[in-house]
Amino acid sequence: MNQKGFTLIEMLVVLLVISILLIITVPNITKHQSTIQDKGCAAFIKMVQAQVQAYQIDKNVLPASVDQLKTGGYLKETSCPNGDPIAISAEGEVTLAAAP
Repeated sequence: MNQKGFTLIEMLVVLLVISILLIITVPNITKHQSTIQDKGCAAFIKMVQAQVQAYQIDKNVLPASVDQLKTGGYLKETSCPNGDPIAISAEGEVTLAAAP
């Protein structure tokens, strides 16, 4: 008989190859997750710093808090993507807030 299709052995080999690729890939992704979160937070802080400057240009005064930027429509979120809170100093410098 000359039938087209995959044999059971061929399917098992394909599943073995896919499993090996997953075993290699998944730990590598999870290992870099904290680096990804840190870079995302650093980028968010830079973006908020730019919005502080935009607020200062528009209102001629520094915002008192991150919430003031949110209510003014300058921000949609008030914390980093990983959930860390941010704060604005009296000089207008944006930093990570101390954990409560």
